[in-house]
Amino acid sequence: MRPFLLALGLLAWALGLAQTLYLPLDDRPPNWAPCGWGLVLCPPEEAYRGPEGADLPRLRTWLLATSGERLVASLDALAYGGLLQSRHLPLPPGDALARLGPLLSWKVRHGGELLLFGVVPRWDATQRGRNLEVLRALTPWAALPGIHLEAVWDDAVRGSPAPREARGLPYPSRPGADEAGQVLLLRALRPGLRVAVAYEEAVLAERVTPYEGLPLRETVAGLLRSAGAREVALGEGPDLVLYAYGGGNPREAVLALMALMRRFPVALADLSRVNRGDPGLMAYLQGLGLYGRLAAYAAWGTPANNLGSALAQGGLFLEEPQGRLERLAEAYFAYWWGEVGRPWVRVRFPEPLPAEAQGVTALWPYLELEGYRVGLEALSFPWQRSFEAWGFLRKLPHSGAVDLLK
Repeated sequence: MRPFLLALGLLAWALGLAQTLYLPLDDRPPNWAPCGWGLVLCPPEEAYRGPEGADLPRLRTWLLATSGERLVASLDALAYGGLLQSRHLPLPPGDALARLGPLLSWKVRHGGELLLFGVVPRWDATQRGRNLEVLRALTPWAALPGIHLEAVWDDAVRGSPAPREARGLPYPSRPGADEAGQVLLLRALRPGLRVAVAYEEAVLAERVTPYEGLPLRETVAGLLRSAGAREVALGEGPDLVLYAYGGGNPREAVLALMALMRRFPVALADLSRVNRGDPGLMAYLQGLGLYGRLAAYAAWGTPANNLGSALAQGGLFLEEPQGRLERLAEAYFAYWWGEVGRPWVRVRFPEPLPAEAQGVTALWPYLELEGYRVGLEALSFPWQRSFEAWGFLRKLPHSGAVDLLK
């Protein structure tokens, strides 16, 4: 699957379509997925090794040898090997900073723009102090021309120090992590997107959502800043409406979505549950034929994850109908995995998962999308655990079959 995705990225580069480099946080689906969208050039797949972490010499070699107009990069991937490693890898701050030096070397050598994000670690990370020291030491970078630097905080449960620590940094910060690469790609490729934000209920904007540690409206504002987007009112004719669904009344939400979709492209973030969507809302969307008309959909993670993913994909594929449908198919697979696939696998198989766990594909319901059915041929477990999965999807027209996605 991923060699095919890499080939797509290389083809786009050869055609002059991909002038943006993307160095993901790790190779889990939310982070690696943009490598298959035909918009960016990514490191070789072999440079990422699942829970073992990235091959850092290989990442640095690729980076310094590859030119581009801009680079969206994870600091934690280069410094520690990925998000998991950043939490517990024993490494002195000076050594971590030295590992980030190739980013400035790339900028000097190729002259491109740098868009960088680092993660303020969650409550249980044993290397919290080291990571914060590194992030503070990068403060001078934020003042350099052609560099955008920000910090995101990871899984802030109640009482977590991460929001306070992040706000203490002298450059922008916000909640989230696994959507950060996608959001900065939107900033890189479509800056200035005009976005109207609509909430299922007005009180939702003031709700302190799980893993964020602050009111939802502040999370949204931070995401818009990260994306280089501008918030406008519905009456100002936005390019995109970002709709936040909080799990209140799916029927009323669908009526509101129908009214909005008659006027604007709408990206839907389902915030009803963490890592899972609302099956009642999805049933309405499917039954009324609305899902395929959305600009984007996300229900795979935390509120910030879903809002950022929906915003980024909605903006990046606003004028690309085929890309929009492909992203919707991927998003539906992520919804289905959280609602059906993951629970089924977890009660039947220990981890690391055996090949037999792929039998869950028999439960795929076939997604109706713009007159086609999307079939799930197979799936894989990139980290050999049930939390995430890659889907091998096919677009099934009324006669014959053609490849759609992975």
